[in-house]
Amino acid sequence: MVRTTPPRPVDLTAHLPELAPLARTAVRLHPRPGNPSTADSSFGGPLLWPAAEPWPTCAEHVDSFVDGASPANVVARRRILTAAWARPREEGADLLTAAEKVVLDSVSEEERIFQEEPLPLVPVAQLYARDVPGLPCPGGADLLQVLWCPFDHEDEGCVPRTSLHWRVAADVTDASAGAPHPALVDENYLPEACVLHPEEVTEYPAPLELPRDLAARVRGWEEREGAQYQYDLSVAPGCKVGGYGPWSFSDPFPLSCPDCGAAVGPLLTIASGEWDGNRSWRPVEETDGASTIYPSPSEPTMVSIGRGYNLQLYTCVAAPGHRHVANMQ
Repeated sequence: MVRTTPPRPVDLTAHLPELAPLARTAVRLHPRPGNPSTADSSFGGPLLWPAAEPWPTCAEHVDSFVDGASPANVVARRRILTAAWARPREEGADLLTAAEKVVLDSVSEEERIFQEEPLPLVPVAQLYARDVPGLPCPGGADLLQVLWCPFDHEDEGCVPRTSLHWRVAADVTDASAGAPHPALVDENYLPEACVLHPEEVTEYPAPLELPRDLAARVRGWEEREGAQYQYDLSVAPGCKVGGYGPWSFSDPFPLSCPDCGAAVGPLLTIASGEWDGNRSWRPVEETDGASTIYPSPSEPTMVSIGRGYNLQLYTCVAAPGHRHVANMQ
């Protein structure tokens, strides 16, 4: 099923033509729970991974205690709640059956283990170039795979440490039968398996990225017209490729390639939510059942970055194959 972003409330460049040269195309990925295969672009789905290639791991947690939930328990809890919210019930009736409450209690407790081996990374996204217009593939690659460590890393800004892998899909002639699972994860960093519904949209810089004089004209226009540039007209929310950075709680600061020092551009935004409270960006095909559906339609991946923020990955504009930069906003 397609997902279609509603038309913007106003024609921005008709009122502020000086913004037209700043327009960028972003691809909203519109992840929704499903059953993707290794042949599909997905979020949290299985990866087309060569059987002979070692699965990436994180060595930071070796010989230390980790606290979290087992992936199996996270999945079990989500399935119970999804089924409970989906079935009809009389007003005032309990959401869960007695049996479900027992199981839910048993799978909701956090565990602690001593991690002796490197921690297997968790699949986050798989993007085929055929599905994502403008995906900046280096060296003839046509597939991007993103994984992360399912725990915060202080040196990364208290977000998961990410790993990017570019490859040519046709070269994977002997695919792995499945991925290893970490014993424990932070539940916020175990993505729900989602299929994607890519859609191109137009974005403009966040207010904090505008030149000062232009930002002042935008504010004046907002006051006269009662419009909301930041929330309705600039940066699209949700998981997406390209576009602009969602600068919000911090002022923009220069980001550069760690390998060559060149400028970097937004590659992938991993979002905590697909649209915000004003719902201006909610696809027209979506219903509003946020209070009666689990997971919420606006939170299909069940990922939460920080306090509901975004994790944005940037790549070198001169050589996309160089090491990437991560930033939480």
